[in-house]
Amino acid sequence: MRTSEDGDQPTRQRVARSILVNGPSTAAALAERLELTPAAVRRHLDQLLAEGAVDARDPRPVGARGRGRPAKVFALTERGRDAFDQQYDDLATEALRFLAETVGEDAVRAFAERRAAFIEERFPEVQAAHPEASPAQVLAMVFSEEGYAAAVRELPVVGEQLCQQHCPVSHVAHEFPQLCEAETEAIGRVLGTHVQRLATIAHGDGVCTTCIPDAGTVSSREKKEQVTS
Repeated sequence: MRTSEDGDQPTRQRVARSILVNGPSTAAALAERLELTPAAVRRHLDQLLAEGAVDARDPRPVGARGRGRPAKVFALTERGRDAFDQQYDDLATEALRFLAETVGEDAVRAFAERRAAFIEERFPEVQAAHPEASPAQVLAMVFSEEGYAAAVRELPVVGEQLCQQHCPVSHVAHEFPQLCEAETEAIGRVLGTHVQRLATIAHGDGVCTTCIPDAGTVSSREKKEQVTS
């Protein structure tokens, strides 16, 4: 059964998208732009306000202020922008499904590797600009530039952990773990050592964590392997 709320959703998305594209807007401007009645626009804005998708702000003063209270302008909140990010995630997932079905899993893997190429491309440049930083800290800078909100946590004896508080592709990576695998392999290549991803946001963990052993730990392990082999 289709409710009136379901029927309103496409128009409400048009209102939100118009704010996304054109910036903070008054109800009157939205009504004119979308060819809707002012009452209809205000009804959708009220719902978007209740959902936390937009907030109402006083307009910036420009020139002499006339009589009366200036109309509020409505701007998207971070939550409102996230809704559009989710739509892009859905589109990316559908595109990868199509690629897997029509070309094959190797094509998905090749795409994942190409996407992770930013790690190896940016690492030398960032490392040269920050010679005081450890390799893990350089990686955190590289990932943060790509929207991962990454940081480094030092671990006693073992080494360091690269922690990504946000993953811009987590929804897609939930279905296509090749994205995570390609990133992990690229990290190992730029560091010249084996690294292990302990947790991922894509699989329900609160943060993506990658264990990066220090040079001493790696050397000790390699010596032990040589003795036992």
